[in-house]
Amino acid sequence: MSESMADGSEAIRYGVIGTGMMGIEHLLNLRIVPGAEVTAVADPFPRSRQWARDTAPGVAVYEDYRQLLAEAPLDAVIVATPNHTHARVLEDVFQRDCHVLVEKPLCTTLDDCRRVAERADTHSGIVWVGMEYRYMPPLARLLEEVRGGSIGPLRMLAIREHRFPFLPKVGDWNRFARNTGGTLVEKCCHFFDLMNLISESRATRVYASGGQDVNHLEERYHGETPDILDNAFVLVDFESGARALLDLCMFAEASRNQEEIAATGDAGKVECFIPDSTVMIGRRNPREIQSHHVPVEERILKAGGHHGSTYFEHLAFRRAILEGTAPEVGAQDGLRAVAIGLAAELSAAQGRPVEMAELGV
Repeated sequence: MSESMADGSEAIRYGVIGTGMMGIEHLLNLRIVPGAEVTAVADPFPRSRQWARDTAPGVAVYEDYRQLLAEAPLDAVIVATPNHTHARVLEDVFQRDCHVLVEKPLCTTLDDCRRVAERADTHSGIVWVGMEYRYMPPLARLLEEVRGGSIGPLRMLAIREHRFPFLPKVGDWNRFARNTGGTLVEKCCHFFDLMNLISESRATRVYASGGQDVNHLEERYHGETPDILDNAFVLVDFESGARALLDLCMFAEASRNQEEIAATGDAGKVECFIPDSTVMIGRRNPREIQSHHVPVEERILKAGGHHGSTYFEHLAFRRAILEGTAPEVGAQDGLRAVAIGLAAELSAAQGRPVEMAELGV
């Protein structure tokens, strides 16, 4: 670790591995995080390296991330490489004495997730999984209301994401499930993490129905047609008796809100809407419904495409580093979210419910 970390001051030096869309979002947010200093970035693709130079002028730029790990002064590393590379990159990162934030999904297979989680247990630094949706301010308010007892015991949780199709990525890696883990891992592990977090329980059974009905059907890459789902319903049962629903549509740009989330108990319901940034709190007896706007500073909104959540995630990651506390989103959380996504992909493919015990989770 650096002298600044050792003497208790607040300067933290970051390296960013992978400077595609999400890596650039991390760079933009680190520019406005107090005490954050990006010292180096790495990416094998020239265009992505140029994006990094334009976003963070003056930082050291590497083509090979292993050279960054060997040479750059750093206290923490952000891993924002394609999903299927996380396991390999993390093997090398774990050789360095530093903290790490790895973007979601943790890995694309359960075997890789398990290996990373085991290694994280013995790593000298914090290992944090980038589930930034937890940190969207309206969602944080929803969680606060659920934890505070506004709805009574959670019975039902409904998460809707109606949005645009997957964006192009370097090398078109996100067009194929072998690279992403499948849409219900790549896109939806965020939502399965929220289900785990809000329910405070373990998933027991998953049933999914989904398909690729609209997007990418005419695209060809080296003669192959993309095989990623563009819509699905996923039902998840939990040990607590709560049940959750994910409603995903990726050809739904004609939507006022991209995310709509509702948690319902026997005493009431709390909903949040993003990007409206509104939280609705309803109580049954006596019946009362309140609407609350949750403001987010414009400078924070402009630093990324996730309603300010990446900024607030970095503040939490920073606190954990400076205070020496456990990560709020650890490798086991990442593993559990991926496991539900893989169970959902299997269920959709085979047309049957999947018990989480089948996956050993």
